[in-house]
Amino acid sequence: MTDNVGVAVSRRNSTRQTGRPSPRRRSPRLRARPRWTRAVVGLTTLSLVLVIAGIWMSRSLSAEIDARLAVEWTPAPTQLFATEFDISPGLALDRRDFAGWLDELAYTERDRARGAGEFAVEPDAVTLVERQGPHHGRTVRVRFTRDAAGRDQVSAIAIPPDGKASRISLGTPLLSVRSAAERRKHRIVPLAAIPGRVVQAVLAAEDHRFFDHPGIDPVRIVAAVVTNLTGDLPYLVGASTLTQQLVKNTMLTPGQTVTRKLHEQALSLLLERRLPKSRILELYLNEVYLGQHGSFAIHGVAQGARALFGKDLHNLSLGEAATMAGTIQAPQRNTPARHPARARTRRNAVLQAMVELDFITPDAAMSAAREPVEPVAALGDVEAPYFADLVGGQLESMLNGQAPGVRVETTLDVRLQRLAEIAVQRGLRDMAGPSAAGTAPVPQIALVAVDPRSGAIRALVGGNSYHGSQFNRAARARRQPGSVIKPFVYLAALERARHDPDFAFTPSSLIDDEPTTFMHDGRPWHPTNFGQTYDGAVTARLALARSRNVAAVKVAERAGLAAVAELWAQASGGTTPPPYPSLALGTFEATPLEVAAAYTMLANGGEWLPLHAVARVSGRDGINVTLPPDPPRQVAGADSAFLVTQMLRSTFEVGTATAARQRGFDLVAAGKTGTTDDLRDAWFAGFTPMLVTVVWVGHDDNRPLGLTGAQAALPIWTDFMRRAHEGRQSADFNQPPGVTRVEVDPVSGLLATARCPAPLLEAFRDGTMPGEWCPLH
Repeated sequence: MTDNVGVAVSRRNSTRQTGRPSPRRRSPRLRARPRWTRAVVGLTTLSLVLVIAGIWMSRSLSAEIDARLAVEWTPAPTQLFATEFDISPGLALDRRDFAGWLDELAYTERDRARGAGEFAVEPDAVTLVERQGPHHGRTVRVRFTRDAAGRDQVSAIAIPPDGKASRISLGTPLLSVRSAAERRKHRIVPLAAIPGRVVQAVLAAEDHRFFDHPGIDPVRIVAAVVTNLTGDLPYLVGASTLTQQLVKNTMLTPGQTVTRKLHEQALSLLLERRLPKSRILELYLNEVYLGQHGSFAIHGVAQGARALFGKDLHNLSLGEAATMAGTIQAPQRNTPARHPARARTRRNAVLQAMVELDFITPDAAMSAAREPVEPVAALGDVEAPYFADLVGGQLESMLNGQAPGVRVETTLDVRLQRLAEIAVQRGLRDMAGPSAAGTAPVPQIALVAVDPRSGAIRALVGGNSYHGSQFNRAARARRQPGSVIKPFVYLAALERARHDPDFAFTPSSLIDDEPTTFMHDGRPWHPTNFGQTYDGAVTARLALARSRNVAAVKVAERAGLAAVAELWAQASGGTTPPPYPSLALGTFEATPLEVAAAYTMLANGGEWLPLHAVARVSGRDGINVTLPPDPPRQVAGADSAFLVTQMLRSTFEVGTATAARQRGFDLVAAGKTGTTDDLRDAWFAGFTPMLVTVVWVGHDDNRPLGLTGAQAALPIWTDFMRRAHEGRQSADFNQPPGVTRVEVDPVSGLLATARCPAPLLEAFRDGTMPGEWCPLH
């Protein structure tokens, strides 16, 4: 303390003696640094930070690239295949349609079929070389003839030099490819299999400096900036290279930010260091987005050729190749199907670019520019989007949502599916007149076709337009079935007669069809027949064929309402409806699939089969599942089911479906119309020994349709079933043991005499035939 005071005093004395303070020695750590020194330190620090950040970012981006390259570039999707495409002599099939199906099966059209997977179309035949299966490489010549109606059909299948075949299977058509993000149509082909004109057209349209830049193109970036600032185009010009587009579409999430663009460019530079140009080009050509085709996203030039022109990639002309390349820039704006003028302008620009790059000659460009822009729908292309959704739902439950890279063999018959879609669209056009009232909405249509021998769903339409509504009415719309339940009312009565010897009921039993009041829970109910028409004493066969309501309710009460309800639940696989008298008129709710299941049971001799859309699932991870897992079960006796089937044949002859015969449907069939209160729902359910088909027509908001089942649903059913059976012989239903046929009078239901004008060969369970002769004639 003393020393500090002494120093302070000494300093004051020195100041007084000299008059100014003595100079101080500055501490070195308090001396200011030169500016250049501070700048060097700052720049060094910043550089070090940037280097560290760059190293970290490089390693991070490299890790992204490594992770992407560690798996397949295109993750194995779920592939949906239709059932085998078979042809045989007598099959109704147009020659050009057959060519379309071959294209769908990955065959390539040539002037002459030489190698496996090639086919050639001739004036009266199609020659092909099988591409797979036990007869790989075998040459087959399918001959066609034209019938009296001017329709083509297969006349013979020749195996040169002098062999024949009664049937050939050409493989399973690919329905769709389902990725985690979208439903897509996608075919992957190696770069060597892509025609040079297609590759050159894409390079000219999108990135002509592809083989010169390192992943990003500074020259194009500057040019794009200048064009966007000074030009007057209605859209911005991009500068993305093929590599950038590939990275953007397969590695990054959608978005338009500066950070994302920098991320894209950095990844592109790194990707070019990891993969050769040829591999990047191959990946791009197989991944490039080329627009929507119905409900499916189209990816890759191979699928694009089919979607835009209905052709195999190898068969594209120079003009078509340029048109397809021109759509890449803006698939929706430049598609030839919707905007042919824009597509033509863009095509010509691509052709001019190809000339400037010396890819083609000016003469070749002029010739290609004269080609008309005529997109043609792929002849064999079948989307079946509602069916694909149904399959997706079944896969979710089967595999607990985990179905990456599996191969799904479905039950769909592509030929029947296309016929179903055509029949639905024709039905809509036919109904436009009688159902249209001002601005009333167009009704919806659902159609389900099932093989009754297996329960396999062969065709399914869930609505008028999947683009307009993805709601699958075939599987999910719960509507009142109306009179389509009536066969099961009569089946319940026949089943009771089978088990109860004191209960007599046969197809010729008489029912009193007169206005009747029914009591339920103490309340009266007065059902009426359609058109207020009553038959009096009428046989069960005619009452069912004519869809008499009062008779159906009386039979239901005799059979037991609870028994009818339980029988319907077992036959349809649905819930048990309330056992009210109105049950006999279908006042509960059911889906078209449930109705199809019930009629499949009827067509299959009383045996219930689970309806299924998936036959088999297999995958690389050991997945191998064969469907359906549920065993069949006998719901009704084979004799009872046969008797009802025979009764339903009269619907086409003297009942509510006689219009089907007038429309040219002449096969052995059984069926039933259905119409609900206020004409809100129109149904027809019917079957042959080969196919069960159910059609529903109505509005989603349940407003009145204004048409009966015979007016709205039957024409669609008839159109589909007639074409589905073209070229096939009519077959009768198998008669089970224990059934006898005898001639009866259709009015009295008793044994026919020689004087009866129109005797009917009726089927009876043994021991239940009438014992009296008809007294009326």
